[in-house]
Amino acid sequence: MTRKRPERRGNLSGLLGVAQELTRPSETDVLTVPLTELRPYSKQPRRSFDDQDLAALSESIRQKGILQPLLVRPTGEGTGYEIAAGERRYRASLLAGLSEVPVLVRDFNDDQMLEVGLVENLQRESLSIIDEVEGKLRLIALRLGISPAEAKGRMMVSLRNEEAADAEVFRQVFELTGRESWQSFAKNKVRVLQWPENVLDAMRRRGLPYSMAAVVAAAPENLRDTALEKAQSGVTLQELRGWLREQNPQSQPSALEQEARTLSHTLSRAKWVRSLSREQKSELQKWLRNKPKWLD
Repeated sequence: MTRKRPERRGNLSGLLGVAQELTRPSETDVLTVPLTELRPYSKQPRRSFDDQDLAALSESIRQKGILQPLLVRPTGEGTGYEIAAGERRYRASLLAGLSEVPVLVRDFNDDQMLEVGLVENLQRESLSIIDEVEGKLRLIALRLGISPAEAKGRMMVSLRNEEAADAEVFRQVFELTGRESWQSFAKNKVRVLQWPENVLDAMRRRGLPYSMAAVVAAAPENLRDTALEKAQSGVTLQELRGWLREQNPQSQPSALEQEARTLSHTLSRAKWVRSLSREQKSELQKWLRNKPKWLD
């Protein structure tokens, strides 16, 4: 039985665009409400907030006030509001001792609440890589009407065939969030979600940098826990790598192995071969004819 592919839910000017249009205030739209009437949205896509970043924003709010209203919707109970976008400003306002904040009230449905929060968070420089990866997959999932896990699978398939139907959706979503192509994201960042759970937990809860986490995640399983402890103890990235080399010296390729690996990678690239001049191709063919027979 052939599985039916879920229908796409409109287009970016529909699913995302409608929510974005609702975020544009008019002169009479902005209200001032007590902080006690606000609460974070339970499905808020951002999980972690940097303490130093919040402290800096809190100080800025003390001096200048809130420059951009929070985006909210009325709660189902009819009292108070849920925050669609601006939880970071909400938290910083609490730290600053404010009693009320400006808000923009909109009747968002659940999908629009998630969309607006995702887009706002994904445009921030301070977002952790885990929140970024999960957020972009959720945004794509919303766009295609599938689960984030299925979105990840579709992205990896499209990476092998960039003419696939979903590739245009990925391109549009990544234009909206900015900073990188969907291909770069799929090749370099999606794999983060496959790292050991204790490494991801250290990144979420303890702020373990991505570069350190990548080294720990790649460490042999019998060394990983100790490597994680060292990574959180204040050692530098170079020191952590040096310690791993000392513990497992046989895992480091020799100079000959590194040279052979580089050569193999170069010769396997058809585009590189096509870029050679006629003389270079002739020289390469001669070299290949004279290579040792045991390489065949």
